Amino acid sequence: LDEGFHYYHLTVDGGVFNDPGTLNFYGSTRWESGIEIPAHDRDFYALKNVPHGKVQQVLFYSPSTDSVRRAFVYTPPCYGKDKNKKYPVLYLQHGWGEDETAWSNQGHANLIMDNLIAAGEIEPFIIVMTYGMTNEIKFGSGLRNFDIKPFQTVLVDELIPYIDENFKTIADKDHRAMAGLSMGGMETKMITLNRPEVFSHYALLSGGVYAPDDIKDKSQVNLIFLSCGSKERPDGIKQATEELKNAGFNAVGYVSENTAHEFLTWRRSLYQLAPLLFK
Repeated sequence: LDEGFHYYHLTVDGGVFNDPGTLNFYGSTRWESGIEIPAHDRDFYALKNVPHGKVQQVLFYSPSTDSVRRAFVYTPPCYGKDKNKKYPVLYLQHGWGEDETAWSNQGHANLIMDNLIAAGEIEPFIIVMTYGMTNEIKFGSGLRNFDIKPFQTVLVDELIPYIDENFKTIADKDHRAMAGLSMGGMETKMITLNRPEVFSHYALLSGGVYAPDDIKDKSQVNLIFLSCGSKERPDGIKQATEELKNAGFNAVGYVSENTAHEFLTWRRSLYQLAPLLFK
Protein backbone atom coordinates (compact mmCIF):
# COMPACT_ATOMS: atom_id res chain seq x y z
CA LEU A 1 0.00 0.00 0.00
CA ASP A 2 1.02 3.60 -0.55
CA GLU A 3 2.13 5.38 2.61
CA GLY A 4 -0.40 7.53 4.42
CA PHE A 5 -4.00 7.11 5.57
CA HIS A 6 -6.51 4.99 3.64
CA TYR A 7 -10.15 4.03 4.16
CA TYR A 8 -11.20 0.41 3.69
CA HIS A 9 -13.99 -2.04 4.48
CA LEU A 10 -14.66 -5.76 4.26
CA THR A 11 -17.17 -7.37 1.91
CA VAL A 12 -18.51 -10.72 3.13
CA ASP A 13 -21.22 -12.55 1.16
CA GLY A 14 -22.25 -9.28 -0.41
CA GLY A 15 -22.47 -7.42 2.88
CA VAL A 16 -20.20 -4.48 3.74
CA PHE A 17 -18.62 -4.51 7.19
CA ASN A 18 -16.01 -2.56 9.10
CA ASP A 19 -12.92 -4.30 10.38
CA PRO A 20 -13.55 -4.92 14.12
CA GLY A 21 -9.82 -4.78 14.77
CA THR A 22 -9.28 -1.16 13.72
CA LEU A 23 -10.62 2.29 14.48
CA ASN A 24 -13.47 3.78 12.46
CA PHE A 25 -13.33 7.08 10.59
CA TYR A 26 -16.17 8.97 8.92
CA GLY A 27 -15.64 8.84 5.15
CA SER A 28 -17.68 8.01 2.03
CA THR A 29 -20.77 9.14 3.98
CA ARG A 30 -20.38 6.35 6.54
CA TRP A 31 -18.11 5.18 9.31
CA GLU A 32 -15.35 3.10 7.72
CA SER A 33 -12.21 1.35 8.84
CA GLY A 34 -8.94 3.15 8.31
CA ILE A 35 -5.33 2.08 8.04
CA GLU A 36 -2.22 4.20 8.47
CA ILE A 37 0.88 3.23 6.49
CA PRO A 38 3.76 5.15 8.11
CA ALA A 39 5.03 7.87 5.79
CA HIS A 40 8.73 8.60 5.49
CA ASP A 41 8.07 12.24 6.48
CA ARG A 42 5.52 11.52 9.23
CA ASP A 43 7.48 13.47 11.85
CA PHE A 44 5.55 16.68 11.15
CA TYR A 45 2.24 15.10 12.24
CA ALA A 46 3.65 12.72 14.88
CA LEU A 47 2.38 12.75 18.46
CA LYS A 48 5.33 14.26 20.32
CA ASN A 49 6.24 15.34 23.82
CA VAL A 50 5.42 19.00 23.17
CA PRO A 51 2.72 21.27 24.59
CA HIS A 52 -0.62 20.31 23.08
CA GLY A 53 -3.62 22.41 22.25
CA LYS A 54 -7.22 21.33 22.72
CA VAL A 55 -9.82 20.13 20.24
CA GLN A 56 -13.24 20.79 21.73
CA GLN A 57 -16.75 20.23 20.48
CA VAL A 58 -19.05 23.23 20.38
CA LEU A 59 -22.78 23.28 19.67
CA PHE A 60 -24.37 26.34 18.10
CA TYR A 61 -27.92 27.14 17.06
CA SER A 62 -28.50 27.77 13.37
CA PRO A 63 -31.65 29.84 12.73
CA SER A 64 -31.44 29.23 8.98
CA THR A 65 -31.69 25.45 9.41
CA ASP A 66 -33.59 25.56 12.73
CA SER A 67 -31.15 23.07 14.19
CA VAL A 68 -28.32 22.81 16.68
CA ARG A 69 -25.13 22.19 14.75
CA ARG A 70 -21.69 20.99 15.76
CA ALA A 71 -18.18 22.27 15.18
CA PHE A 72 -14.77 21.29 16.50
CA VAL A 73 -12.41 24.04 17.57
CA TYR A 74 -8.66 23.70 17.95
CA THR A 75 -7.13 26.16 20.39
CA PRO A 76 -3.32 26.35 20.70
CA PRO A 77 -1.44 25.37 23.88
CA CYS A 78 -1.02 29.00 24.95
CA TYR A 79 -4.72 29.83 24.57
CA GLY A 80 -6.16 31.47 27.68
CA LYS A 81 -2.86 31.94 29.50
CA ASP A 82 -2.80 35.62 28.59
CA LYS A 83 -6.37 36.82 29.10
CA ASN A 84 -5.82 39.77 26.79
CA LYS A 85 -4.35 37.86 23.86
CA LYS A 86 -6.56 37.21 20.84
CA TYR A 87 -5.95 34.90 17.89
CA PRO A 88 -6.54 34.67 14.14
CA VAL A 89 -8.88 31.92 12.92
CA LEU A 90 -8.67 29.39 10.09
CA TYR A 91 -11.98 27.87 9.00
CA LEU A 92 -10.98 24.46 7.65
CA GLN A 93 -13.39 22.32 5.63
CA HIS A 94 -13.51 18.57 4.99
CA GLY A 95 -14.28 16.84 1.69
CA TRP A 96 -17.33 15.10 0.27
CA GLY A 97 -18.38 12.04 2.28
CA GLU A 98 -16.62 13.28 5.42
CA ASP A 99 -17.70 15.46 8.31
CA GLU A 100 -16.37 17.83 10.95
CA THR A 101 -14.28 15.06 12.57
CA ALA A 102 -12.12 14.53 9.48
CA TRP A 103 -9.43 17.13 9.92
CA SER A 104 -8.60 16.19 13.51
CA ASN A 105 -9.05 12.40 13.16
CA GLN A 106 -7.78 11.62 9.67
CA GLY A 107 -5.90 14.84 9.06
CA HIS A 108 -4.13 15.26 12.43
CA ALA A 109 -4.53 19.03 12.05
CA ASN A 110 -4.11 19.55 15.79
CA LEU A 111 -0.82 17.62 15.91
CA ILE A 112 0.50 19.48 12.88
CA MET A 113 -0.28 22.75 14.63
CA ASP A 114 1.20 21.65 17.96
CA ASN A 115 4.46 20.63 16.30
CA LEU A 116 4.76 23.82 14.24
CA ILE A 117 4.07 25.98 17.30
CA ALA A 118 6.57 24.04 19.42
CA ALA A 119 9.22 24.49 16.71
CA GLY A 120 8.56 28.24 16.60
CA GLU A 121 7.61 28.06 12.92
CA ILE A 122 4.19 29.71 13.21
CA GLU A 123 2.34 32.18 15.34
CA PRO A 124 -0.51 30.32 17.11
CA PHE A 125 -3.99 30.52 15.67
CA ILE A 126 -7.38 28.85 16.14
CA ILE A 127 -8.85 26.31 13.71
CA VAL A 128 -12.61 25.80 13.34
CA MET A 129 -13.95 22.67 11.62
CA THR A 130 -17.64 22.21 10.90
CA TYR A 131 -19.86 20.07 8.70
CA GLY A 132 -20.02 21.47 5.17
CA MET A 133 -23.48 20.10 4.36
CA THR A 134 -21.94 18.24 1.42
CA ASN A 135 -23.26 14.72 1.83
CA GLU A 136 -26.91 15.26 0.94
CA ILE A 137 -25.99 15.05 -2.74
CA LYS A 138 -24.57 12.22 -4.82
CA PHE A 139 -20.91 12.41 -5.68
CA GLY A 140 -20.22 13.12 -9.36
CA SER A 141 -22.82 14.80 -11.55
CA GLY A 142 -24.83 15.83 -8.51
CA LEU A 143 -22.10 18.30 -7.56
CA ARG A 144 -23.18 20.54 -10.43
CA ASN A 145 -26.44 21.16 -8.59
CA PHE A 146 -24.82 21.85 -5.23
CA ASP A 147 -26.18 25.08 -3.75
CA ILE A 148 -23.57 26.79 -1.59
CA LYS A 149 -25.96 29.35 -0.11
CA PRO A 150 -27.34 27.25 2.80
CA PHE A 151 -23.86 26.37 4.08
CA GLN A 152 -22.58 29.86 3.35
CA THR A 153 -25.30 31.24 5.62
CA VAL A 154 -24.48 28.75 8.38
CA LEU A 155 -20.76 29.48 8.21
CA VAL A 156 -20.64 33.22 7.65
CA ASP A 157 -23.78 34.48 9.37
CA GLU A 158 -24.12 31.97 12.22
CA LEU A 159 -20.93 30.09 13.07
CA ILE A 160 -18.42 32.91 12.68
CA PRO A 161 -20.38 35.25 14.99
CA TYR A 162 -20.67 32.39 17.50
CA ILE A 163 -16.91 31.77 17.40
CA ASP A 164 -16.10 35.47 17.72
CA GLU A 165 -18.43 35.78 20.70
CA ASN A 166 -17.23 32.68 22.54
CA PHE A 167 -13.50 32.54 21.75
CA LYS A 168 -10.65 35.02 21.96
CA THR A 169 -10.49 35.87 18.26
CA ILE A 170 -9.22 38.82 16.29
CA ALA A 171 -12.59 39.34 14.67
CA ASP A 172 -11.70 40.96 11.38
CA LYS A 173 -11.11 39.95 7.78
CA ASP A 174 -7.31 40.24 7.88
CA HIS A 175 -7.14 37.65 10.65
CA ARG A 176 -9.61 35.20 9.14
CA ALA A 177 -8.76 32.45 6.62
CA MET A 178 -10.75 29.74 4.86
CA ALA A 179 -9.38 26.49 3.44
CA GLY A 180 -10.82 23.19 2.34
CA LEU A 181 -9.85 19.86 0.84
CA SER A 182 -11.53 18.52 -2.30
CA MET A 183 -15.20 19.54 -2.13
CA GLY A 184 -14.34 21.68 0.87
CA GLY A 185 -12.04 23.53 -1.51
CA MET A 186 -14.93 24.07 -3.89
CA GLU A 187 -16.94 25.47 -0.97
CA THR A 188 -14.02 27.68 0.00
CA LYS A 189 -13.75 29.10 -3.50
CA MET A 190 -17.48 29.82 -3.75
CA ILE A 191 -17.78 31.43 -0.33
CA THR A 192 -14.63 33.55 -0.57
CA LEU A 193 -15.76 34.89 -3.94
CA ASN A 194 -19.34 35.45 -2.79
CA ARG A 195 -18.34 37.11 0.49
CA PRO A 196 -14.96 38.80 -0.09
CA GLU A 197 -15.42 40.99 3.00
CA VAL A 198 -15.15 37.98 5.35
CA PHE A 199 -11.82 36.24 4.59
CA SER A 200 -8.44 37.49 3.40
CA HIS A 201 -6.54 34.19 3.12
CA TYR A 202 -7.81 31.51 0.71
CA ALA A 203 -6.56 27.93 0.34
CA LEU A 204 -7.76 25.17 -2.00
CA LEU A 205 -6.29 21.73 -1.24
CA SER A 206 -7.03 19.43 -4.18
CA GLY A 207 -10.03 21.67 -4.58
CA GLY A 208 -9.54 23.49 -7.86
CA VAL A 209 -7.92 26.84 -8.56
CA TYR A 210 -8.63 30.55 -8.72
CA ALA A 211 -8.14 32.51 -11.92
CA PRO A 212 -7.14 36.18 -11.71
CA ASP A 213 -10.45 37.23 -13.24
CA ASP A 214 -12.37 35.43 -10.47
CA ILE A 215 -11.37 38.10 -7.98
CA LYS A 216 -12.67 41.60 -8.61
CA ASP A 217 -10.41 43.41 -6.14
CA LYS A 218 -7.03 41.82 -5.46
CA SER A 219 -6.40 44.22 -2.58
CA GLN A 220 -9.01 42.20 -0.65
CA VAL A 221 -6.82 39.07 -0.71
CA ASN A 222 -3.65 38.61 1.36
CA LEU A 223 -2.83 35.04 0.27
CA ILE A 224 -3.98 32.41 -2.21
CA PHE A 225 -2.63 28.89 -1.58
CA LEU A 226 -3.22 26.09 -4.09
CA SER A 227 -2.12 22.49 -3.68
CA CYS A 228 -2.61 18.92 -4.85
CA GLY A 229 -0.81 15.59 -5.03
CA SER A 230 1.66 14.83 -7.80
CA LYS A 231 -0.68 12.03 -8.94
CA GLU A 232 -3.55 14.49 -9.40
CA ARG A 233 -3.23 17.48 -11.74
CA PRO A 234 -0.06 19.27 -10.63
CA ASP A 235 0.38 21.15 -13.90
CA GLY A 236 -2.92 22.92 -13.29
CA ILE A 237 -1.77 24.07 -9.86
CA LYS A 238 1.56 25.31 -11.21
CA GLN A 239 -0.04 27.17 -14.11
CA ALA A 240 -2.75 28.78 -11.97
CA THR A 241 -0.19 29.89 -9.39
CA GLU A 242 1.96 31.54 -12.05
CA GLU A 243 -1.04 33.30 -13.57
CA LEU A 244 -2.06 34.64 -10.16
CA LYS A 245 1.48 35.82 -9.42
CA ASN A 246 1.72 37.55 -12.79
CA ALA A 247 -1.56 39.32 -12.01
CA GLY A 248 -0.11 40.67 -8.76
CA PHE A 249 -1.53 38.24 -6.21
CA ASN A 250 0.44 36.76 -3.32
CA ALA A 251 -0.01 33.19 -4.56
CA VAL A 252 1.75 30.00 -3.46
CA GLY A 253 1.48 26.61 -5.12
CA TYR A 254 2.45 23.30 -3.54
CA VAL A 255 2.58 19.78 -4.99
CA SER A 256 2.84 16.81 -2.62
CA GLU A 257 5.24 14.27 -4.09
CA ASN A 258 4.04 10.72 -4.80
CA THR A 259 0.54 11.23 -3.40
CA ALA A 260 -2.93 11.37 -4.91
CA HIS A 261 -6.35 12.56 -3.67
CA GLU A 262 -5.69 11.51 -0.07
CA PHE A 263 -4.96 12.70 3.43
CA LEU A 264 -1.18 12.59 3.16
CA THR A 265 -1.52 15.22 0.42
CA TRP A 266 -3.73 17.34 2.65
CA ARG A 267 -1.65 16.91 5.82
CA ARG A 268 1.39 18.07 3.89
CA SER A 269 -0.61 20.91 2.41
CA LEU A 270 -1.69 22.17 5.83
CA TYR A 271 1.91 21.90 7.02
CA GLN A 272 2.99 24.13 4.13
CA LEU A 273 0.04 26.50 4.46
CA ALA A 274 0.08 27.22 8.19
CA PRO A 275 3.37 29.21 8.27
CA LEU A 276 2.10 31.43 5.45
CA LEU A 277 -1.10 32.52 7.18
CA PHE A 278 -1.65 35.86 8.88
CA LYS A 279 1.69 37.39 7.93
